[in-house]
Amino acid sequence: MRIFLFLFSFFTGLQLTFGQVPEGFISHSVQKGETLNKITEKYNISQEQLLEYNPFLKKVRVKRRMSLRIPIYLKRNSNKTNSKIKNETKINFHTVKPKETKWRLAYEYKMTIEELDSLNPQIIKGLKIGQQIRVRNLESRKTLPEKDSLFNYYKVLPSEGYYRIEKKLGVNRQVLDSLNTNLSETGLQSGMILRIPNSLSGKLKIDNDFLVERVNLKDSLFKRNQIKLGVLLPFKAKEIIFDSVEDTKKTLAGRNLHTISLDFYAGVLYAVDNALDQGIQIELKVFDTENSKNKIKEYVDSNILNDMDLLIGPLIPSNFNFISNQSSLKKITKIAPLSIRQVEFRKNVFQSVTSENHFRSKMFDYLQMNLDSTQNIIIVADDLNSFIEKKLQESFPWAIKIKPEKVDYIIPELVDSLLLDSIPNKVILETQSFPLIASAISQFNAQNTTDRDVQLFTTYRSNAYDNENLSRKVLGGLRFTYPSGFKPLDKPLDDPFIDLYINKFGKPPNKEAIRGHDLVLDAILRTAVHKELINSIDLEETQYQSNRFFYKENENESFINVGQYILQHKGYEIIEIKE
Repeated sequence: MRIFLFLFSFFTGLQLTFGQVPEGFISHSVQKGETLNKITEKYNISQEQLLEYNPFLKKVRVKRRMSLRIPIYLKRNSNKTNSKIKNETKINFHTVKPKETKWRLAYEYKMTIEELDSLNPQIIKGLKIGQQIRVRNLESRKTLPEKDSLFNYYKVLPSEGYYRIEKKLGVNRQVLDSLNTNLSETGLQSGMILRIPNSLSGKLKIDNDFLVERVNLKDSLFKRNQIKLGVLLPFKAKEIIFDSVEDTKKTLAGRNLHTISLDFYAGVLYAVDNALDQGIQIELKVFDTENSKNKIKEYVDSNILNDMDLLIGPLIPSNFNFISNQSSLKKITKIAPLSIRQVEFRKNVFQSVTSENHFRSKMFDYLQMNLDSTQNIIIVADDLNSFIEKKLQESFPWAIKIKPEKVDYIIPELVDSLLLDSIPNKVILETQSFPLIASAISQFNAQNTTDRDVQLFTTYRSNAYDNENLSRKVLGGLRFTYPSGFKPLDKPLDDPFIDLYINKFGKPPNKEAIRGHDLVLDAILRTAVHKELINSIDLEETQYQSNRFFYKENENESFINVGQYILQHKGYEIIEIKE
C-alpha cells in the first residue's frame, strides 16, 4: 500500500511539473545579474518548467540579453497568486519603481491614466521613485513584461471609437477585442490603455513601448505663409520630340532621368497643393537643368535663383555641388533630394537621403539587442564588405563565417552543414552584388523548413535588392530584416493619399513621386513654422507617407537626414519593426 501511495504521489508530481499546459508565453530579456533562481521566482515557476521551454539552458548558463520563453500557468498557480493578491487588496497601494510610467501602471491595474491621476493628484506632473500611490483592481492585476516585441500599447483619445482607431493604426475591432478582454465589459473609454500588435501601429512612433503621435507640423502655428520654391530637375525637354508619339513613348518607357524627374515633379505638385490647403502660398518656379552645368550656369548668371527661399535639386550630385558652391546662393537653403551619393557639405546644404553609415549604425544597434548566444549566427560577406564582417565578428564572436566563392556563389553543402535544427539560425548577409544576393537567398530559403528556422538580415540594403527577380514571397519566408529610408505605402492607412493622387495624375504614385511629395511638404512646413528651415533642426523626427526626416547638424554648417526605418518582410507584406 505504501509503495502504491509513493508511486501515486511521484507520478502526480511529475504530471504537475511537466504535464501542465501553459496558458501562454511571455518573452523575458535577461538583465545583468539575473540567475535562474531569480527568474523562476519572479514568474512563480519551477526551474523544470523554465528548462522545458528553453532547453538550451541545459547546455549554456544564463547570459545577459538572452531572450527566454516564460510559460504562464494561470490555473495551477491561481491559489498562490490569488492568496497573494487578496492580501494586497487590503492595502491598495503601489510603490513606484525605477522606469515605471503612468501608462504602464494604468494598463497593469486596468485603469485609465485619468483615474490614476484622480486618485493621486501628486503624480499629475509625473511619478517619483518610491512614491506610494493608490491603485484599484488588484484582484485582476496584470503583469506587464519589461519588453514584449510582439505588442505595443496605445492610449484611447476622447471620442475615439473603433473606426478611428482602425484608420489610425490599421487594427480592427476583432483584433482589439481579442487582445484586450476587458473591452467586452467596458467598451472603449477615453484614457484606456490598449494592447496593439507591433505590426499594426500605423505611423505612430514608439516611446518606451508606448504609441505616441509624431510631430505634426500641419497643426502648428505658421510664422510665415508665403514661400518661394525653386526646383531644378533634368527634364531635358528639348530631347523629347513631342510631335512624334512613338518617339516620346520610347523616351519615357524606361527608368531614366526623364521619367524620374517627371515622377518626382508630380510629387512636388501634390505637396504644393497640400500646402495651399493649409493656407501657405507657394510661388513655384521649375528649372530644366538639361543635366548640363552650362545650363545651370545660365540660371546662376541670370540671378533668377537669388530670391528663392528653398532650392530643391539638382538631382545629380556633381550638378548639386556646382550650385552649392556659388557664392551668390550661399544664403539660400539647398536640399539634395534623391541621390544616395553624398554631396559636398557646405553652408545651408541639406542632404536629405540618409547615409549608408547611419543605416549600418542603426542596424548594428538592432542586431545587438536581438541576437544572442542562444542562436546560430552566420555571417556571409564578400571582400568589399570585409570591414563590416570584422565588426560583426567583434559583436558576435561565436558567429560562423561563410566565404562566398569568387564567382559570387555559396556552396549548398556548406550551407546545409552549418545550419542547425535545434536553435534559430540568424544569417547576416553583407554584399551589394546581385549574383551573391540571389545565391544566398536561394540557398537559405531552401533550408528554411518546419525543422529549421532561418532568418535573414543585412546592415545595408543596396539598390541591388530592387531587382525584380527577387521574390517577395521568398523574402517574406526568410523574414528579411534591414534598415531603409523608404517604407512602401500602407493599406488601408494610405488609401486616401493614393486615391487623391490617382484622381489628380491618373496613376498611383511610385517611389520617386512619393519622395517628391514627402520631401517638399516637409521642407515647406518646417519653413512655415520656423521661418527658416535651419531653425527647425531641433524638431523631433517628422514622417509623411513613406519618408522620415530627422536633420542633424553636420560639418561646415550643413545638415544631414538620419531618419530611417527598420523593415521586415512578412509574407507578402513589408512591416516596420518599431523599437
